[in-house]
Amino acid sequence: MAPNTANFLGHPKGLFLLFGSELWERFAFYALRAVLVLYLTELSINGGLGWNKSDALRLYGLYTGLIYITPLIGGWLADNFWGQRKAIINGAVLMAGGLFILSLPENLLPLSDTMKLYLGLFLLICGNGLFKPNISTMVGDLYEQTDPKKDSAFTIFYMGINIGSFLAGITAGFVCHHYSFKATFGVAGIGMLLALCLQLFLSNKYLGNIGTIPVGRKSGENQAENKSSQMTQKEIDHLKVIFILGLFTVIFWAGFEQAGGLINLYTAEYTDRTINSYTIPTAFFQSLNPLFIIFLAPVFAWLWVKLGKKDPHFIIKFVFALIFLAIGFLFMVGAVIQAENAPDQKASMLWLVGAYFFHTVGELCLSPTGLSMVSQLAPARYLSLMMGIWFGFAALANFIAGMLGSLVENIGAFSIFLSIAITAVIAAIVLYFLYPRLLSLIDSR
Repeated sequence: MAPNTANFLGHPKGLFLLFGSELWERFAFYALRAVLVLYLTELSINGGLGWNKSDALRLYGLYTGLIYITPLIGGWLADNFWGQRKAIINGAVLMAGGLFILSLPENLLPLSDTMKLYLGLFLLICGNGLFKPNISTMVGDLYEQTDPKKDSAFTIFYMGINIGSFLAGITAGFVCHHYSFKATFGVAGIGMLLALCLQLFLSNKYLGNIGTIPVGRKSGENQAENKSSQMTQKEIDHLKVIFILGLFTVIFWAGFEQAGGLINLYTAEYTDRTINSYTIPTAFFQSLNPLFIIFLAPVFAWLWVKLGKKDPHFIIKFVFALIFLAIGFLFMVGAVIQAENAPDQKASMLWLVGAYFFHTVGELCLSPTGLSMVSQLAPARYLSLMMGIWFGFAALANFIAGMLGSLVENIGAFSIFLSIAITAVIAAIVLYFLYPRLLSLIDSR
């Protein structure tokens, strides 16, 4: 079956189906992320688990790390057995199940809250591994390999991710503040069901056969005609670029992912969140990043197309991303300094706004560009697997982020924030000097 080829805003309508599916999946993910560390440390009256900060941040890092490493398995299953569409549907079912398990009271599921926590997170990790790499891969499949609209398409897709994230932070903050953590998990589960329904009922119309046939099966047919299945030197060089840039993304995401961990705790404890006697829920600040993206993503999508041949190479965009990450953490250093010298030991929330703004600009330079880069450079027969590996770098970053955050009780937030800023600047300088060599690998024949 051929997809509906009608366009909307210059892109296939299938892009906006994937946009909507990812929007609600990310709503579910970020609603949980916004309150998970708070739930573990019981920073509200809504019935958390009472863990200490170090243990909570270590679990947070382990969970988010596994969230990004299981796409390796999900990409392989899609490439070789299920195809992307079936992997996405199975992943959505598992994720919805995990969230509803977290939300259930003990009289409906006779397990302790700790047992439900581990079971729910396990299902979320497995489901995300199936969902995340394959929906990103299908965005690239809507376009020809060299279509210049790809960067713009991934930026639009990325805006869908962040509309979901923005709604998640606001919703989680409101529901958790007025009801409970468990109610927040239940609302996240409903969001996951919406993503599932979009895929079940609209995929055939707007995606046609895209994602239904495993890529490995197609490449197997080609190999029957050409017995040599070894990669060409050009493909090997392209993989080298992906892996080298992946190492730099580890540095970026290890800093960026402090948002749900250490920065989240710092917001709760050391930030003045009061406006006219109203205390802003901590989870609301998790919506700053997606709110900035919602406004800035269309600007970036327009800018990359407008610049045309003057559009900075994706390697240079990665350099910019690391610099903006460093600037954001300098704002957090300023917040710590103010809090340490303020009578009430609180920092202005404007420091947080500045940090999230610059982190967002860095994210827009790196994340959608990275997805587009993988879809361009990865060999077609390994595309879902390589997308999974790309998320694997984010997994490593999240493990590191959790370990960094857990050091706060030993070395303090100031040292952590400043160290991340310095590391990001050094990484940006190194990558800039590697640019000519990486460019030669990309253009190799």
